[in-house]
Amino acid sequence: MIKLYTDAAVNQHTGHTAIGILIVHNGKQLQLNKVIEPTNNHEAEFIAAIDGFKKLIALKIDPSEIIFFNTDSKIVSDSLNKQYAKHFEKYVDELLDLQGKFDTVVNTWIPDSQNMGAHTLAIQALHSI
Repeated sequence: MIKLYTDAAVNQHTGHTAIGILIVHNGKQLQLNKVIEPTNNHEAEFIAAIDGFKKLIALKIDPSEIIFFNTDSKIVSDSLNKQYAKHFEKYVDELLDLQGKFDTVVNTWIPDSQNMGAHTLAIQALHSI
């Protein structure tokens, strides 16, 4: 079982944007963050999720592992559940394609308070600029 947490942070004054990714597997954590091209928060949340799944694939995670994907973004969670997003369709399609590389993915919306690991990583990257 793998738990994947992703989050994005956008500085409204500067436009700087960053993402955080937290992967928990067998009691160990992999913490990743990076600055991305400036964008709005919704788009950044999709980019964070996509990068998270790309990292799982790059790590050669066994496709039969159950992936619990946790996001505090309602639009990402709702879009995955509906398999559609009016303004973010290319991101939803890419994310669904990446998730399709695993046998079982459970998408869950969680409140901000339960996503502090990924959130802190995104904020750290934002402050590194």
